[in-house]
Amino acid sequence: MGIATGIKTALAVLTVTASSWAAADDEALQEVLAGEHRAESSARDEYRHPGETLAFFGIEPDMTVVEIWPGGGWYTEILAPYLRDEGVFYAAHFNPDSEVEYFKRSRDNYGEKLAANPELYDATKVSVFNPPDEYDIAPAGSADMVLTFRNAHNWYMRGGGEEKLLSAFSAFYRALKPGGILGLVDHRLPENRDDEEQDTSGYIKQSTVISAAEKAGFVLAAESEVNANPKDKAKYQHGVWTLPPSLRGGDKNRDKYMGIGESDRMTLKFVKPEQD
Repeated sequence: MGIATGIKTALAVLTVTASSWAAADDEALQEVLAGEHRAESSARDEYRHPGETLAFFGIEPDMTVVEIWPGGGWYTEILAPYLRDEGVFYAAHFNPDSEVEYFKRSRDNYGEKLAANPELYDATKVSVFNPPDEYDIAPAGSADMVLTFRNAHNWYMRGGGEEKLLSAFSAFYRALKPGGILGLVDHRLPENRDDEEQDTSGYIKQSTVISAAEKAGFVLAAESEVNANPKDKAKYQHGVWTLPPSLRGGDKNRDKYMGIGESDRMTLKFVKPEQD
């Protein structure tokens, strides 16, 4: 922690706006973002800003990148083809033999998605991540970048709070090379709210995330507001799932929640120090 703290001070944590990280000069990324295979998924780009987000994290097409819990593959549709020719892409998904039906179904659906489009996804290496028991997401010290989108709140909520969050970040730390990047996006709970709201709301405090990452050995290198949404007050009957795309309340106040849009999100870039 002493070394990490010193490095953090030297880096003087940067706060970056969306306009500072346009991805327009990455032709390969722009080509993937505009691909026909994203015709449906691209409707969410106005909320998730994938080009700007990935550029902020510093992704390059020859990297070894691990995506944690890719779910239905929204970001996989970008990462897999982008990294296919020059890089290596690991998708650390659920255990296909999980006793949790949701996990098993999600993993099966993801596998079917990959198999249906080999021209895009045939190079994807699927691994298993289930903290704190299964964490071999990629060979130790092999990854240039680990990415996780809207997952940290799940690890916190699944029991164990910050301890389970720490086990996840420790797994990412092991997989990364010295100097490697951890890029994280998640639903942000305002710092002035009760910590207990993190247990069920789907939102998590930025300070909670940073604390766990630093305990795992990471240094916070930069913050971005590219995925911020000041309209989101983070207090709803059904938690973050009240907002799109979940809209768990159905048609009740649908127009109101569509007007708010997707959640307010932190976007954080951490670094594994060159020397522990």
